[in-house]
Amino acid sequence: MFDIAIIGGGTAGLTAAIYGQRAGKRTVVFEGLNFGGQIVNSPNVENYPGLESISGSQYSMNLLNQALKLGTETISEKVKEIREEEGIKIIVTEAKEYPCKSVIIATGVAHRHLGIEKEDKLVGSGVSYCATCDGAFFRGRDVAVIGGGNTALQDAAFLANYCNKVYVVHRREEFRGESRLVNALKEKENVEFVLNAVVKDIIGEFMVEGVLLHDKKEEKDFQIPVAGVFVAIGQIPQNEIFDGVVKLDEYGFILASEDCMTSHSGIFAAGDCRTKEVRQLTTAAADGSVAALEACKYLDAK
Repeated sequence: MFDIAIIGGGTAGLTAAIYGQRAGKRTVVFEGLNFGGQIVNSPNVENYPGLESISGSQYSMNLLNQALKLGTETISEKVKEIREEEGIKIIVTEAKEYPCKSVIIATGVAHRHLGIEKEDKLVGSGVSYCATCDGAFFRGRDVAVIGGGNTALQDAAFLANYCNKVYVVHRREEFRGESRLVNALKEKENVEFVLNAVVKDIIGEFMVEGVLLHDKKEEKDFQIPVAGVFVAIGQIPQNEIFDGVVKLDEYGFILASEDCMTSHSGIFAAGDCRTKEVRQLTTAAADGSVAALEACKYLDAK
């Protein structure tokens, strides 16, 4: 019987494990893929307080090792279901079932991809899904932001502080994002809108050298030389299996506020999988600590 079962082995999940173990609870982390989360793929992390520069893989390994040294148990199995029987939560994986007293869901999100050939190959070599994580690496260079929502517009504004030129590429004439963000970008001399255009290919073998675009109005292809491509076309939460157990919003994120409590007593949500405004390493770590402490309060009250 585990005190706290954590679903997801990224920053939020492993931080929750650290806090759970330090509180004297028996804690287990379920991870169906690789421990560490998406940050594993980042060549450099330079926006985490106290860590001037570290690779994503090393950061994740340090976090995992810290949790393990405190006694956290890990199970490398994909969770298929959560159900409750007489006040006990049952974690169902592809292999077996595990009883536990409380659950923290920390499954994160998947970034929506463009779906073009070189996109995955050049992640970390010019392709990025996080402007605030990687923008500083492109200081003084030209970049493209792909997308038309608030995230894309905010990314473009952030990158304009560092980059020589920021191209905002959107497939329509009008943006889905807020007009105030669009108007703010129009006032920036180093931001250019490329509208009614879709990305056909990313140019470069080992590093991004440009993007090949298709003009939907003129029905012709053209290239823009850039060193970075920031994809901001949406995030996909991994919460389908929890629908019906906890309440989700219209986009599939778990409804949970800053206390990380969900609609189901004894089940908490931490990190990018929950409803929130900012999704960064720091907020994932903060959620992990809050969720674990709330789980401890729940257990102690029981």
